[in-house]
Amino acid sequence: MKSKYLFAILVPVLLIYMFSDITTRSNPEFLSNPKLATTPPNSDWKGTPTDSNGKFINLYNLFESSLRDVLKWQLSKNPQKEEKKRDKRSLPVSKEIYDFKNGEDYLIWLGHASYLLSLDGKVFITDPLLIDNVFLKRKSDLPFPLESFPKIDYLLLSHNHRDHCDKNSIKWLIKENPKLKIMTGLGMENVIDSWLDGQEVQEAGWYQSFDLNEANPKIHYVPSRHWSKRGLNDDNKSLWGGFHIQTKEKSIYFMGDSGQGKHFEDIKNTFGSPDYCLMGIGAFKPEWFMHQAHISPTDAIEAFNTLGGKHFIPMHYGTFDLSDEPIMEPWDLIYANKDLINGTLIEPVLGKNLLKD
Repeated sequence: MKSKYLFAILVPVLLIYMFSDITTRSNPEFLSNPKLATTPPNSDWKGTPTDSNGKFINLYNLFESSLRDVLKWQLSKNPQKEEKKRDKRSLPVSKEIYDFKNGEDYLIWLGHASYLLSLDGKVFITDPLLIDNVFLKRKSDLPFPLESFPKIDYLLLSHNHRDHCDKNSIKWLIKENPKLKIMTGLGMENVIDSWLDGQEVQEAGWYQSFDLNEANPKIHYVPSRHWSKRGLNDDNKSLWGGFHIQTKEKSIYFMGDSGQGKHFEDIKNTFGSPDYCLMGIGAFKPEWFMHQAHISPTDAIEAFNTLGGKHFIPMHYGTFDLSDEPIMEPWDLIYANKDLINGTLIEPVLGKNLLKD
């Protein structure tokens, strides 16, 4: 087996193909949270689609794979295996612990898809994976110890996969921030409910806006091309997506996990082009298998250009070994193709305020 993490996810992935039909799209129904406002992307929008079994589905692309494909990937030789062993690089880390009390807005990468974000005096954290577990071991350290974290107002969870929704990290955040509010997709409260201690959870469908009871910032839950599964019988029962965050001064798009698709253009047309785009670029090989769920570096550039963003900030690489490519290869490819980016590429140094670049 290629890694302990892959072994951990392989069994539930196999069960998808054995016991469910994830390509079903007959008799779709459409869901949303009636308590939240919706900004429809077009006049035909009815809500987030589900199939006849009540499972969420992507907008434009069926998730098409097979047990044969899973086994082919797991049992095939990785042509970059030796290259991965030789590449000992890790992500760059700021030499100074950030001063969270300076009053400025900040965007600080913690690794993978985890960011600390301060806007208009409110502090957010995305998809926290802060504590190693038996399957996920960091290849690049946290930029500062947990005890140095600021107080956090909002937790943004894109979907239920274990490298984005980590039980121990969320329980630690709740312990340190009892008034934490959680913003996520439909069906996610069932995933995290037993970890909570009375915290408010808001679940949104695609193109819905969370109720922060404040004028700013505005946070919208937007589509991605992906899937969800955590246990034996919960495939696609909770929603996956990204976040489009807006204040009077700036806008930030957090992609979550996504393959390439038409939804990037829809997001731009609905909420406008973001000032900062946090784009996943890693865990993309082998591309024949991964392309439906994880965008490649070159496709991420195309998606960024479609979004019309101003600043390209890569993520979802360099922290965990999740796929066939060396963990720093996604950055190498982005940097080699930076002239194709219709905007400014920001190298994401761990622990640094990326809004100041």
